[in-house]
Amino acid sequence: MLHHVVPCGGRAGGFAPNAGLEVTPEFLDQVIAMLRKRGFDLVNLDEAAARIRTGGRPFAAFTLDDGYRDNLVHARPVFDRHNCPYTIYVAPAIADGKCELWWRGLEYAIASNARIRVEIDGTTIDLDCQGLAEKSAAWRRLYWPVRRLEQHEQRRWIRTFAAQHGIDIDRICREAAMTWDELRQIASDPLCGIGAHTVHHYNIKALADDEALGEMIHSADRIEQELGRRPAHFAFPYGDETSAGPRDFALAARAGFRTAVTTRKGMLFPAHAEHLTALPRLSLSGDYQHLRYVRTLITGVPFALFNRFRAVNVN
Repeated sequence: MLHHVVPCGGRAGGFAPNAGLEVTPEFLDQVIAMLRKRGFDLVNLDEAAARIRTGGRPFAAFTLDDGYRDNLVHARPVFDRHNCPYTIYVAPAIADGKCELWWRGLEYAIASNARIRVEIDGTTIDLDCQGLAEKSAAWRRLYWPVRRLEQHEQRRWIRTFAAQHGIDIDRICREAAMTWDELRQIASDPLCGIGAHTVHHYNIKALADDEALGEMIHSADRIEQELGRRPAHFAFPYGDETSAGPRDFALAARAGFRTAVTTRKGMLFPAHAEHLTALPRLSLSGDYQHLRYVRTLITGVPFALFNRFRAVNVN
């Protein structure tokens, strides 16, 4: 799992709380080469789903969430150079340039202000943001309260907060996201698959049944309308246990997706054949851009310990 692939990704100094979502093209290149050297087949998600059922040689499938422009500019050349398939999960509101990327808006507001004053959950909070330590403390104080807000209220909150602190929340999205024309360009690459990622990048688990299902189906509808092919694969935004559970795995199957991926940590096992809409992923984090970490993770041992030796974690 990746998000951003950018020069110096994950290695910026100073206040950069979202650096974990970034890796460098060089690191991506090294990971792909290392997997090939160790005998992994690099496959697309259709082939991955088939191999979960049938077994065979070790394999890896690369996925990128959200549909950022750097995937086209910096990631695609790496994948093409290695003839490595990849899937980009697209949220139409992001491609439209109208999605509130609240985690980026929060970062930019803290970074560009010496003091911020906010109201959240009925509590007024006044935070000093003058230095690096103060900015980091402000981020820690606000991130989870904002993330846990009711989804529609969260988007209203970040728009108000951003405007009050001189941040254009729509511009953040427009500058980061691939346009539909750019998505058509990258989708023409035979190595690239396009998956769905809800319409508005909402936490699916936090939505009522009808809205959750609608976010899945309507995202696929819009992608099919724009790109001419209906996506068969889905990624849950955020994707951890607080963002996708058994109800949501069932909804993804009901929406017609062949697979759905989470951010639950783990490797793929034959038992996942019965849980293709609840697949775990291995995150390539900007905070840990060293091949020794990846070599350790692909043994499966850290995930076995984390999951208490359960091959499948879908509860």
